[in-house]
Amino acid sequence: MTESSVLDLAPVVPVVVVEDVADAVPLARALVAGGLPAIEVTLRTPAALDAIRAIAAEVPDAVVGAGTVISPRNVADSVAAGARFLVSPGWTDTLLDAMKASGVPFLPGVSTTSEVVALLERGVSEMKFFPAEAAGGVPYLKSLAGPLPQARFCPTGGISLGSAPSYLALKNVGCVGGSWMLPADAVAAKDWARIETLAREAAGLR
Repeated sequence: MTESSVLDLAPVVPVVVVEDVADAVPLARALVAGGLPAIEVTLRTPAALDAIRAIAAEVPDAVVGAGTVISPRNVADSVAAGARFLVSPGWTDTLLDAMKASGVPFLPGVSTTSEVVALLERGVSEMKFFPAEAAGGVPYLKSLAGPLPQARFCPTGGISLGSAPSYLALKNVGCVGGSWMLPADAVAAKDWARIETLAREAAGLR
């Protein structure tokens, strides 16, 4: 997988918070069956690394990544668990160096023009735009495309089924991140069929 392909695997990257590791594999299978192979498991719960490990081992068609990566330790632990890409909400030189050295594709998070320019200066042209809605949304990203056409984004944060198409219509957006296809009640009920249906609807956005 090339660095550029994280943005090109599917129009939507599900952002998954796994509380119970037993849910990881059936949840991933439902997302993949619905047409969303790139799955970002956030490192926000004690179960996250085990969830990545389980998905990597048992769902071969999934491209599992780690999100909320904020330290070199997170980078090392995620790659060791089987993460095939990394996503951070923001970046520092230390974190960027660790992600570059990891050998897997990564999307460092940005929310300002200066951060985008700084990453381009370091040879990174693919990034996460976060928190997308709060940081200016579609109009902001549209305005970046003129002066910074070489930057491509995965906007994440506050995006819904309704707002995703307007992001995906932008030439500098490769995909969006979201969790609307993973409603809490469906996960709690282990209603994987419903999640697969919602994933298929999201996959059809492009």
